[in-house]
Amino acid sequence: MGKLMNILPISDLRQNAAKVLKKLRDNKEPIIITQRGRAAAVIIDIEAYEKSEHDKELLRLLAKGDKEIEIGEGYDLDTVLAEADLILSQEPS
Repeated sequence: MGKLMNILPISDLRQNAAKVLKKLRDNKEPIIITQRGRAAAVIIDIEAYEKSEHDKELLRLLAKGDKEIEIGEGYDLDTVLAEADLILSQEPS
């Protein structure tokens, strides 16, 4: 059985916004906001949001790469690895 989700009516959010945000920061768990008994929104902490956006960008780039490979464009693996090695060697320690 999965974890129980944090569910909160919108009226509680209105009355206790600061407390809800503190709980969000402390627990790092998404909170589902309900309105009239139905799920209306999800609140996540900023780190989770930033990670989600980063992951979406990586997936978008991978999908773009797959399309390039399908039509015969892009770069061969040796070129990509050589460029990655060069970039990594230039990063500050």
